[in-house]
Amino acid sequence: MNTYSTHIATLLLVDDEPLNLRLLQTLLKTDGYETLSAERGAEALALAEERQPDLILLDIMMPEMDGFEVARLLKTNPHTNHIPIIIVTSLDDRASRLKALEMGANEFINKPVDRAELSIRVKNMLRLKEYTDYLADHNHLLEELVAKRTSQLTESYHETIFIMTSAAESKDTDTGLHVIRISYYCRALAKYLGMDAEFQDCIFYASPMHDIGKIGIPDHILLKPGSFEPDEWEIMKTHSAQGAKILECGNSPYLRMGAEIALNHHERWDGGGYPNGKRGQEIPFSSRLMNISDQYDALRSKRPYKPHFDHNKAMQIITEGDGRTMPGHFDPDVLAAFKACAEIFRGIYAEHTQ
Repeated sequence: MNTYSTHIATLLLVDDEPLNLRLLQTLLKTDGYETLSAERGAEALALAEERQPDLILLDIMMPEMDGFEVARLLKTNPHTNHIPIIIVTSLDDRASRLKALEMGANEFINKPVDRAELSIRVKNMLRLKEYTDYLADHNHLLEELVAKRTSQLTESYHETIFIMTSAAESKDTDTGLHVIRISYYCRALAKYLGMDAEFQDCIFYASPMHDIGKIGIPDHILLKPGSFEPDEWEIMKTHSAQGAKILECGNSPYLRMGAEIALNHHERWDGGGYPNGKRGQEIPFSSRLMNISDQYDALRSKRPYKPHFDHNKAMQIITEGDGRTMPGHFDPDVLAAFKACAEIFRGIYAEHTQ
């Protein structure tokens, strides 16, 4: 049985080959899911809008309208752009995968379909959908919390953020304390740089949501101890856009800044970052604070691909560079503030670690 909360998930299967559809239906119904099916792109678009499935499994090679175009139209339609898409295809070349990602696909399964892989990838995508729906359903509550501004409601909102973001952080860090430290780092920099109390408050609550998109990244990529293959790296980089997509459903200042940070916190001052290669002032100020804060904490923390570094080593790498991280990656004013706040950062890490 599936573990998608208490809700029985409905999956839309799109393939022009009836045998392929029947195979997928049999496997997925065995796992406890409801299924819909379509053999043509136009039929799939209509079904997706009318029935609002939780997940779409989409073939690429179809007559009349291929899967790339179906994915593009699904993602440009405000009624269906929230539905995750898994591409099920015999195409395994890099160009096809990158094009599918560009059109909005979230994951891939190669034909012939492996049952275990299908089960895992479907479960992961449904977890992402559940997370997105949770935020959307609670948007009205979040707006009320922002409006009331009472200390009790703000504390509850803050706790909710950390609980939700810890679900994403727990996939690739040893502890959810990372998101707590990030809040304090960003607020310290904002205060030093003269930002008003409203901005300091907003970034304190918004910054923990920076990596929320990682909940949609497959574990075999996210937890890989070695370097990524090119295709894996392209998938990994999509967490920025996925995080922004999850958070953009809200209208509160916290969620707006959270979406802004999620999308842009891997952009670099010199233009060498991702996903859009923004440079200088093109990068939102909140994301520039987040970038250096996240880099410091990543250096201090143990990850699958690196040991942890002490405070002095982390400071040296950020301020002098080590080839992978360079001072030119950061806003010069933010870098200067970071140097001035070095002991504050040291204290925050020491206070909020195991």
